[in-house]
Amino acid sequence: MELLADLNWALLAPIIIIQVILLIVALVDLIKIEKTNGPKWVWAIVILVVNIIGPILYFVIGRRNQ
Repeated sequence: MELLADLNWALLAPIIIIQVILLIVALVDLIKIEKTNGPKWVWAIVILVVNIIGPILYFVIGRRNQ
């Protein structure tokens, strides 16, 4: 419990906020888009499990350009 008290939350808060925003935007986009490069359920798992890199990978690789 002392470890949480010793953390510098001013440095971690922006990273956590960016991660949550990316996660939400990627999931909303995944739901709205018709076709992706690969199955949607795989991209949902990647977005949720791979933290900050998962949503970025989805936007770079997963979206299919029409």
